[in-house]
This record gives sequence, structure tokens and C-alpha cells, in this order.
Amino acid sequence: MTDSAASSDLPKWTFGDSPELADRLAALIVAGVKTASCSEASIDEPPVEGERGYLMSGDGRPVAILETQTVTRMKFADMTQELAALEGEGDLSLDYWQRAHRDYFTRAGVFAEDMDILFETFRLVDVLDSDFAAKAADHLAQERAGATQ
Repeated sequence: MTDSAASSDLPKWTFGDSPELADRLAALIVAGVKTASCSEASIDEPPVEGERGYLMSGDGRPVAILETQTVTRMKFADMTQELAALEGEGDLSLDYWQRAHRDYFTRAGVFAEDMDILFETFRLVDVLDSDFAAKAADHLAQERAGATQ
């Protein structure tokens, strides 16, 4: 990737709340198994359908370009198995999704069973970091192995 591409006007999106989680989730996206995410509904910059942005690694490097496809407001408690699987995390189950996101939103100090979330689907437009992409399959294998422990 060129420096001029890194300085474009696209927003920079980091998933998760730590560098390790950001790398893990970015790798799942680059591997093609994570096509959705969710956020607390009152975030400052909610996702916008059709918007493109840089997917950032845990150390702040742009690794891909994503495009938001859909944004749906819903209750945390109304998550379905089908939607949870689109997030590509753990063993793809609703149970895993509930535990992981309950922990995440609790760390952020916003969790409530009846909280509103924004469920977003996106597509991978372009991979910008071939070194990061080369490691995505290893991240995916660790993700699936860790979900069974």
C-alpha cells in the first residue's frame, strides 16, 4: 500500500477493544468468515450503509477496505443464530456470540440485556496488507480451536 492511499479521506475502523482483539477480528474479516459486526447503538459515529473505510490492525495499520452493506437496529436479546454466525467468531453459535458480546459490552460499561445494538453487515472490498492476509488462516484456526476449549 502506498502512503497516499493511507492518507485518503476514508474513515479508519478498528474492531474490538484491544490490539489483540483488533488483530483477531481483522484476520477473520480478511479470511472471509466475518461479514458482520455490532456496536452499542448510541456510538458517536454509527455505521452508514454504502460507506467505505479502512480496516485497521491492532497496531494501527490499514489491512483492508470494507464497505458497509446493511445497518439494523435491534435489541441485544433479539440476536439470532443466523446473524450471530455472520460475525464469524468462536464456534459461530448464538451462545458464543452472547458470551463474547456480553463480556465486551460489560468491559465498555454499557451492557444490558435490553440494550439497543446496531448490527452491521459489510463486504471486503480489497486486501491491502498481503503479510497480514497470509496469517489470516492461522488466526482462523486458532479462533475455531479456542472456541472448543
